[in-house]
Amino acid sequence: MDEEIFNMELRKFLKKVGVTSQREIEAAVRGSIDAGKLKGSETLKVKAVLTIEGLDLSHDITGEIKLG
Repeated sequence: MDEEIFNMELRKFLKKVGVTSQREIEAAVRGSIDAGKLKGSETLKVKAVLTIEGLDLSHDITGEIKLG
C-alpha cells in the first residue's frame, strides 16, 4: 500500500463527507423550521454511520447539534 496515496484519498473522501453532510443537514433543518416542525431553538441528536464494504467495518458517530 502506498501511504501517501491512501492518505490523500482518505482526506478527499472525508472532505466530501463533511461538505455534503453539512449541506444536507442545513437543508433539512431550514426546511423543518420553514414547515413549522422545528422552532430553531432545539438540540438535535445526530448519528452518522461509517461503513466500508469488504472490510466488515461499521462505526457509529453520534453527537448533538444545538440550533439556538
